[in-house]
Amino acid sequence: MNYRLWVLLLLWMPGWALAGSCTLLIVGDSLSSGYGLSNGSSWVDQLGGRLKKAAPAWRVVNASVSGDTTQNGLQRLAPALDRHRPQGVLIELGGNDALRGTPPELIRQNLLTMIRQAKSAGAWVALLESPVLPNYGKPYADAVAKLFVEVARTEKIVRVPCFVCGVGITPGMMQADGIHPNEKAQGKMLDVVWPNIQPKLRCQVK
Repeated sequence: MNYRLWVLLLLWMPGWALAGSCTLLIVGDSLSSGYGLSNGSSWVDQLGGRLKKAAPAWRVVNASVSGDTTQNGLQRLAPALDRHRPQGVLIELGGNDALRGTPPELIRQNLLTMIRQAKSAGAWVALLESPVLPNYGKPYADAVAKLFVEVARTEKIVRVPCFVCGVGITPGMMQADGIHPNEKAQGKMLDVVWPNIQPKLRCQVK
């Protein structure tokens, strides 16, 4: 290819199409780790497939662990940032905190610290709002739900609305435990996440 033509092509192409690879790191719990699902069927796996078509310079690294709390995520995030050097980070944590009745202020501080660590590492961040079961009463559930809104507003990051709440009330979308979405639900979960992160998929390799 003519050198001048190649330079013009590079200038015309959108950022995500330039040479190189950008990493989207997902730090979550069982909702993102594929708990109870067959290999390759989780919403994270499907996200990887969608990226190959819509934003091929991006790849997914799934660092989600079933049972993790925000405290667990905080302990694991820094090493993951050092290892993978992601351009984007999705944080999907807080549900297990709520199941344990963790004080909302502690959840808030853990999430804030994680978000700030990721931003300091040069990554944009999206915060996935966690479902909160009514185990500890409405005031507690409202306080946890509110903190996701406040944290996202404070840090000026994307907040993804509860991506399992819709499937949670839809017949035939949950596993037998009534907590984890089944394989039928994964595509719908991705459809909630996708429009919130798609505008961020401009790949600029560090």
